[in-house]
Amino acid sequence: MKNMALKRTAICIAMGACLATLSPLALAQNATGAVAGRADAGAQVTVTNTATGLSRSVTANADGSYRLSQLPVGEYRVQVSRDGQAVGSPISANVALGGTTTVNLGGIGDLDTVTVVGSRVINRVDVRSTESSTNLDRQELARLPVDQNLTSVALLAPGVVNSGATFGGLTFGGSSVAENAVYINGLNVTDPYLRRGFSSVPFGFFEQFQIKTGGYSAEFGRTTGGVINAVTRSGSNEFHGGVELTFEPSAWSEQKDDHFHSDGSDDERGLTSRDDSSLFKTNVWASGPIVKDRLFFFGMYERRDADSRDIDREEAFYTNSPNDFWGAKFDWQITDDHLLELLAFSDEAESTISNYDYTWDASALGDYNGDSTSGSGGDNWSLTYTGHFTDNFVAKAMYGVNKRSAFSGSPRDVDCSIVSLGGTYTSLYGDPGPEGCHPTNVSISDRADRREAARLDFEWTLGDHLLRFGADQEVMDSNSSTLYPGDGVSYTAQAITNDDNDPNIPGEVNGVVLPYGTTYVDARRYITGAPVSTKAQAFYIEDNWNVTPNLLLNLGVRADKFENTLASGATFAKADFSDMISPRIGFSWDMKGDGTTKLFGNAGRYYLPLTNKLTDYFGGGTTDEHAYYMLNGWTEQIDPVTGGTYLLPNIGAQIGPLNTDGNAPAPDDVRTAVARDLEMVFQDEYIVGFQQAINQAWSYGVNATYRKVSNAVEDTRINHSNCPGNWNFPIINPGETNTLWCESTQSWVDIDTSVDGYQASGSGMVTGYKKPRRTYKAVEFQLDRAWDDKWAFNASYVWSKSEGNIEGPVNSDTGYADTNLVQFYDHPAVNERYGVLFNDFRHQIKLRGSYKLSEMWSFGATFSARSGGPITAFGTRWPNDNRGFGPGEFSGGGSGWLCVAECSSLDRQMVYTERGAFGRMPWVKDLGLNVTFTPFQDINLKARLSVYNVLNDQTVVNVHSRYESTPGSKMPYFGEGTVWQSPRYMQLVVSYSY
Repeated sequence: MKNMALKRTAICIAMGACLATLSPLALAQNATGAVAGRADAGAQVTVTNTATGLSRSVTANADGSYRLSQLPVGEYRVQVSRDGQAVGSPISANVALGGTTTVNLGGIGDLDTVTVVGSRVINRVDVRSTESSTNLDRQELARLPVDQNLTSVALLAPGVVNSGATFGGLTFGGSSVAENAVYINGLNVTDPYLRRGFSSVPFGFFEQFQIKTGGYSAEFGRTTGGVINAVTRSGSNEFHGGVELTFEPSAWSEQKDDHFHSDGSDDERGLTSRDDSSLFKTNVWASGPIVKDRLFFFGMYERRDADSRDIDREEAFYTNSPNDFWGAKFDWQITDDHLLELLAFSDEAESTISNYDYTWDASALGDYNGDSTSGSGGDNWSLTYTGHFTDNFVAKAMYGVNKRSAFSGSPRDVDCSIVSLGGTYTSLYGDPGPEGCHPTNVSISDRADRREAARLDFEWTLGDHLLRFGADQEVMDSNSSTLYPGDGVSYTAQAITNDDNDPNIPGEVNGVVLPYGTTYVDARRYITGAPVSTKAQAFYIEDNWNVTPNLLLNLGVRADKFENTLASGATFAKADFSDMISPRIGFSWDMKGDGTTKLFGNAGRYYLPLTNKLTDYFGGGTTDEHAYYMLNGWTEQIDPVTGGTYLLPNIGAQIGPLNTDGNAPAPDDVRTAVARDLEMVFQDEYIVGFQQAINQAWSYGVNATYRKVSNAVEDTRINHSNCPGNWNFPIINPGETNTLWCESTQSWVDIDTSVDGYQASGSGMVTGYKKPRRTYKAVEFQLDRAWDDKWAFNASYVWSKSEGNIEGPVNSDTGYADTNLVQFYDHPAVNERYGVLFNDFRHQIKLRGSYKLSEMWSFGATFSARSGGPITAFGTRWPNDNRGFGPGEFSGGGSGWLCVAECSSLDRQMVYTERGAFGRMPWVKDLGLNVTFTPFQDINLKARLSVYNVLNDQTVVNVHSRYESTPGSKMPYFGEGTVWQSPRYMQLVVSYSY
């Protein structure tokens, strides 16, 4: 009888241990996990970390409940004691990132619903979770063909898609690529300037990942997309070390297809079949105790050598990127109740691009034209303290700094200005070239971002209530500059011409009439960028209330505030705590009371603040002026670097005065540029789901999601109002009533932009703007089989529909990537269409599995397939209006109205096209396979060969969406591809550890 009782206790102890595909209950900062459950009242529960010896104990409450929170992720031994005597043997349990491992100590287990999987007993349903997330650890990823970056890990989660935008990025649940957040050990490492990138440690430094796709709790904010949450490896009481070599030679990659337009001309990105790239990485790491049971270290150094070639018809670019990356983690267990953690890492990188002439037909590399350089990344660190002051009260504090940079330039920037030929010049006189000595003819750009983050989090257990509350602050500084190289002026040769090539028709330059064929130089000086800053603050409180032993309610609220400031120190935009209140509520019902079946749901509001890009663009100040000169021929010069010759323009007399219309000095008073009571963008989200264990190893789940965005913050064309002089393009909430300062009346003026704000050209028609709206509806099915040291499997299917009249803070349809500056409200026609959006991928299928054939051989596979996105046409006019908008291929605006007759008049005949009216792009499929060879049983030496995109599908994932350049003039390449899948490539990883 005693043995049976101990067996039942052991079974119940392991019930609820979290595994990769389940959805754990979020914890403060989500860099740790917890153990919780029920035991006999007064019993003592002790958990001990098997790697570090960290031990924590708690006494079960009068109702039998207990909780041990803020535990570092990893393997633990769970021991129950009564009256100081251990009961039975300790049982293994795994604490996952952001998860609560349910360990019930008593006779409540059902022996038919649990099984030993590996060395642990696993319950496949986490009844303490109210959110939607996917957990993965490095051991599981090592069994799968997953490339070594956070993006590839996130793509394993249901509802996460590589968007296909020309500027890249991930979409979570229908959101745009500029709405996500990334955390490493609780430090926010998301790009504060554009919110489209993030910092990262060497991939081998990561221990666990959590991909949050919805329903996350109140300590997370400043995102309306998804969250990638990761923690790094730590040292233990044993010394370990290893080396890992990664090989991706160019010979192991298939050639990219060359792409041509329907008229036979080359795609704008140039030919690609001779492009190639190679990557070699050497990763060395070591870990162990500095002081046993108290102080531990983990250190990693990685050398990356990346080389690539971009070969076009007349030019070739050779890129060399030898870079060093490093990361270190120190853990000081001051006592079992107090822990101090230090994380430091660098992802600073630099590349050198060498430019050559190239002759495609002869496959011949020509003259060397010079180098350019680019840089990114920075140094990062965080310090975290965790204190368990009583069994029921835990405090946590973190302070950290995240640095990012983006630089591009050339060693020739000091000596060489930009010299180029305009189309009007070459149409008459051809190309006398080569012009100028600059190798790239691009601007010098430099940006440095710095985030200073601090937060406090507390957990207080009061009976059936777990109260969580805290506050955080982030100060995000961006200092950017863009200017032309050389003397700071870009020289473009032009000529007076006309559509009829009639030499009797003169032309006009800068107010001066000049005869046909006259050559002149447009000398443009452009300087922009300045220091800007955002200070974001928040506090939250949350109650996890066990209403009954089987019903958990999660009740929380978060309040945010922020302030964007200019270089002058003036406030650009701000919102107070009362303006950004985010309620969060969720429930989890253990329907049978045995941990096998769960019904859950949540509802919440999520706010998205402004980026530093918007503040920089409008508040940083810009010099943009043009001087025009007669062109008196060319002078040949000798390039001292290449030894070749080049041409410089002979500048003649100035034509007219200096044109300073484009200058925009940094404002000290932005009341005319930003609405007074600006409301930040928010999204309301609702999720309901069900999970059930089928048997000992298998589980399945289904959930439904609804998301809705119903406002926007955009620069909006206002050319009609009751303020004389108007406001040009102020930052407002379009489609709503806004209050702006009117300089001509020296008063605040309200304008209802749903009915006023825009006056058409020609007809004088006055109208307003449609209120922004985006909705996402989805149903997700998932089937999972746990790894049992033999095989594992996961399958998911998502049906979704994303609709609206605005994608988000970027515009993927037209390839416009400047966050919050996407021209959705430059004209009412741009946002009048409500329909399927760019990220509407109706069907998504994902499979992954791993199989261990023997101790020597194991295999893994991943497969994904998604339906193609919609093809939408964008014109340049709408009825009764002569004002054009969005004619450029990669600008932001565009209308659903297309001209079919009388296109040069105000009375032009037009047809209206819905979003997605021109069909859809094809399905995108990707199959990955790997094999792992472990030659020795007593030596930890492995070789893993992975093949990505096995079928070598190079499917189009984005197309030209501009239908017209002017009314009735169809763009020649509408509907033709702009972005394609990467071809097949292989990767070999050889690792040894001890």
